[in-house]
Amino acid sequence: MELKKSLGQHFLKDIEVLERINAAVNQLDKMDILIEVGPGMGALTRYMVDTACKEYYVIEKDDRFVVELPKKFSKLEGKVLHQDVLEFDLDTFESNSITIVGNFPYNISNLIMFWMIEHSNKISQSVGMFQKEVAKRIASPHGTKDYGILSVLTQSLYEVEYLFDIAPESFDPPPKVVSGIISMKRREKPLADYNKLKKLVKAAFNQRRKMMSNSLKGLGFSDMEMYEQIKNLRPEQLSVAQFCELSKFIA
Repeated sequence: MELKKSLGQHFLKDIEVLERINAAVNQLDKMDILIEVGPGMGALTRYMVDTACKEYYVIEKDDRFVVELPKKFSKLEGKVLHQDVLEFDLDTFESNSITIVGNFPYNISNLIMFWMIEHSNKISQSVGMFQKEVAKRIASPHGTKDYGILSVLTQSLYEVEYLFDIAPESFDPPPKVVSGIISMKRREKPLADYNKLKKLVKAAFNQRRKMMSNSLKGLGFSDMEMYEQIKNLRPEQLSVAQFCELSKFIA
């Protein structure tokens, strides 16, 4: 089939990489609902259909694969959700223990990540492939150049681990960038109120080269003692835990 550039299609063909992704999925906690995003021609699906879970679905936007996948895998009969993942309503499922797995299109990988963290009440864990730059940003610790808004928001909700790189030649056609696989497991309890934290980190990292005292002008804090401790630091110097603690005192 001719690939659709508009959907950012690069299909994984490397058997060794597929087996490593499958092994990472099998390291996750017991699964209730497993959803594979963007299965395409089914390279990863071949492994996922036998994963131990109560229910297995795939979300696929390309209408050609929606038709072909159930022919290839009988277990997918009635389980292929023909939709844009960013518009998919996870409240369709009663379960709050949904696992998301996928080779996410590079052109919407940031949006998919925000979609996942904003549905963290439903998504309990994930193994996902991103452009390496995005994957590093999600998993990065403080004090690094990759650390930013996405790092803090994701890590406040999930324990994140960067697993391994994937070279361009593992795909057909090869992308122009290296890819990265990350694993995420939801924390028992969020480290902060998401909306307050989002407001704080956006204000901080929108001026990441400036000290926090400049970045946070206009935000009031009820605990000035803590604010005094961090006001002369730059955003990347604050850990996720410090951001979460500081967000509790936004007026």
